[in-house]
Order: sequence, then C-alpha cells, then structure tokens
Amino acid sequence: MSAGKNKINLSVDAVVFGYDKDTGISLTLIRRKNPPFKDAWALPGGLVKYAETLEAAVHRELREETSLEVNYLEQLYTYGHPDRDPRNRVVSVAYYGLIRQSQFQLHADSDASEARWFNIAQLPDLAFDHQKIVDTAILRLKNKITYEPIGFELLDQKFPFIQLLTLYEVIRGKKLDRRNFKKKFLQLGILEELPEKHSSGKGRPGTMYQFKKKAYFDLKEKGMVFEV
Repeated sequence: MSAGKNKINLSVDAVVFGYDKDTGISLTLIRRKNPPFKDAWALPGGLVKYAETLEAAVHRELREETSLEVNYLEQLYTYGHPDRDPRNRVVSVAYYGLIRQSQFQLHADSDASEARWFNIAQLPDLAFDHQKIVDTAILRLKNKITYEPIGFELLDQKFPFIQLLTLYEVIRGKKLDRRNFKKKFLQLGILEELPEKHSSGKGRPGTMYQFKKKAYFDLKEKGMVFEV
C-alpha cells in the first residue's frame, strides 16, 4: 500500500450552542459552499494546519466560517470512522461551547456560503456524521449541569431566579420542581440575593440575584454533585 493511501488528515469541528432566554438553545450551522455535500448544512470546522494547535484551529475555523469569537470551547470527542468523509481519511476532534446568543452576529465567509442559528429541536439534515457529533454534544451539555454550575456567561448580571430555572429546564428538556431546584441551588453558595425587585406584571415582584463570581468559578473548577 502506498504512503498516500496511508495518509490521515486531522480536522476540527465546533458545536456552538447559543442560549437566549426567549427562544431557548440554538446551534450554529454553516451552509457548505463546496463539495462534498455542497449546499448542505454542517458544523463549522476544517483541517488543522501543520503548525497550529487543535485549539488554534477550531477558533480559526469559527472566525473564518461564522465570525464567532468564542472564549471557551471544551473538547468533546474524537471521530475517526474510515468512511466519515467521502474524499479521504479524516479524523476530527470535536469541541463544544455554550454562549449568550444575543452577543454575537453570524457572518459566513471562507468555504461557507451562509451561517445561521437553528433551534436544537428543529435542525436540518446535516452533512458527514455531524448529527452524531451534535447528539453527543447535547448529551454532554445535559450531563454537564450535574457536575459544574452554568449561567454566569449566559444570564444578565442581575436576574430573577425564574430565569436561572428556565435555563436549566431548557438544557434538561423537562420541567423541574421550582421549590426543590431553588433550595438545592441556593445551597451551592454561589448566588447573592439583591435588594432590587423584579416585576413581570403578574403577582408580587420577585427577588433579583447575581452570581458570586469567585465562589462560582471556584465551584466550577473543583466540581460538584447537583442532581436536578
């Protein structure tokens, strides 16, 4: 067998979830400009250059194809089925992250003809094995909230507790017992109750909260057990 047939290309793919308190969780997808799967929707990503790290490659691909500048991406999984790319053998390292959607404007460039947010409940057919990657990322996100806190980067600096509850319900994909959730979350010691009140026009004004930044990131680093 020739050396050319033994060549394995290395790529990265990015699963970037965007959270919005009104629309829930969406996913960044790009429409491919070139074959294979021309005009199909796919995750942002591409081949790693010889002199760059995996992290540099995934951030570069996101900038080039969507204009997104995501501060933190976590490595998800490595995909290496021999037939995952019809052109040649490609092993892909996938990353995922969760951002506040309203802070970013998508703009397609490079080999993407379009970039768009799609609600995770209404995704189009995806190129390559990208649906498998997305399914893995969604499962990881659902599990993530049991071992580290989520919300600091996604909610306003000051928020009513119902918005935190809604965030967790959206990620879990089910309704949670409000009283039980609030009791458990307050026990984590990462929320500060504020004197301001929030009024939605229904019932009594509710208490506003903010995260205790140091306590939040200390807990994020050491981990926790939080069953919801």
